[in-house]
Amino acid sequence: MVWQPFILSLKLALITTGSLAMLGLPGIYLLHFHGYRLRPLIKALISLPLVLPPTVLGFYLLVAFRPDAWAGRLLESWFHFRVAFSFGGLVLGSLVFSLPFMANPVISALEGLPLSYTEAAFTLGKSRWQTYLHVLLPNIRNSVIAGIMMAFAHTMGEFGLVLMVGGSVPGETKVASIALFEAMTSLHYQTANQYALALLGISVALLAGVYFFSRENQSRLF
Repeated sequence: MVWQPFILSLKLALITTGSLAMLGLPGIYLLHFHGYRLRPLIKALISLPLVLPPTVLGFYLLVAFRPDAWAGRLLESWFHFRVAFSFGGLVLGSLVFSLPFMANPVISALEGLPLSYTEAAFTLGKSRWQTYLHVLLPNIRNSVIAGIMMAFAHTMGEFGLVLMVGGSVPGETKVASIALFEAMTSLHYQTANQYALALLGISVALLAGVYFFSRENQSRLF
């Protein structure tokens, strides 16, 4: 088994989850404290990739960022890359498609916290951001960790969006799930089984960690 696709999958998952943590947590803060009226719509948009076929999302990403579209021209002129058949395109698509796996556990945990936590922090003179950063997030840190692990696991195993946006460029977009598919279609069953077993092992380990942290978080709340 060639390890390059796994290395590329790990790179994609690490960049995606790191970016989601840096961008998603401030975004969840805005949703929790400032997005009351639009909260149902925003939550629906965040969760859309859970029900939308990945090929549909990949198609619209390619349409939106095609070279002759304004968004595509902007990315190419500012950052010098195209979405189609590029690692940057995989990162962009993975950010959108893995967002609900990171955001939803955090949003649900925040909504499950007693309102008294926020009220007590406000009484002590804490701002909304200070309350979120120093009071709310520490009380749901296991849910934050679980969300990050879910996003990582989902990015590692994603196939449809990767194939639609990135295709199979060796060293650039040929991640482990694509290598598994190609080994299977080429009748290289032993190689395909190796890729499948490795992905299965990673998924089981990460999901076990997710449920461990979820259980620990429930025990803290009750």
